[in-house]
Amino acid sequence: MKKILNWKVLMGVALVALSALLYYLHFGFFHDAHHIFIYLLGDVAFVPIEVLLVTLIIHQLLVFREKKALLKKLNMLIGAFFSNVGTRLLGIFTGFDPDIESFRAQLKVDKDWSEGHFRQVRLSLEKHTFDIDIQREDLQRLRGFLDDKIPFLLNLLANPNLLEHETFTELLWAVFHLAEELKNRDDLGSLPQSDLEHLAGDIKRAYSSLTIQWLSYMGHLKRDYPYLFSLALRTNPFDPVASPVVMGV
Repeated sequence: MKKILNWKVLMGVALVALSALLYYLHFGFFHDAHHIFIYLLGDVAFVPIEVLLVTLIIHQLLVFREKKALLKKLNMLIGAFFSNVGTRLLGIFTGFDPDIESFRAQLKVDKDWSEGHFRQVRLSLEKHTFDIDIQREDLQRLRGFLDDKIPFLLNLLANPNLLEHETFTELLWAVFHLAEELKNRDDLGSLPQSDLEHLAGDIKRAYSSLTIQWLSYMGHLKRDYPYLFSLALRTNPFDPVASPVVMGV
């Protein structure tokens, strides 16, 4: 760090010295200090405007463009996650939810949903308790599914772009933690009630986060990728009669 600083200081001194030398040569040839100071003052006066143009306008436009490109990459990663893990995992999680029927209808996303409708449902989900009855579903099935997905989850977590998407990163950690909890238990059929309650808490954390992220992803697809949104509607994990097969009218 010190070497870099020294290099920058030397470069700055060299540039200032070069500028002084050129002004000196100009004066030596033309002997017109008045002309030199007029243009020198004009150049210095333009510096604040140049700073405004470069740092506050052009820089912000470049940052906006970079963020837009990064968001597109992040949405591609999120899409890969739901294609490989998220959608099927939600289907498993709903089996643990004793109150699934109470809010299943509001998650049957429709092609006519507006941005306002998506926001309204999201607010409702953020208030939902997502109760878990761990006896309703096969833990062994859940463990088998997540075991196969651990390498994929690790690859996603290793992607530095995810640092820009805190909520999705937290979701990945919640799912990965649940996978590790289940993997480290030898016999899921003989666990004490206290441990079952602990696992129910881990499932609840992943389930609630996954549901909210899924809804946001559906909104993104509807807005930007109608053809992918069509498939997502036909594979909705909250719709028990959903089918990827397109039926004729």
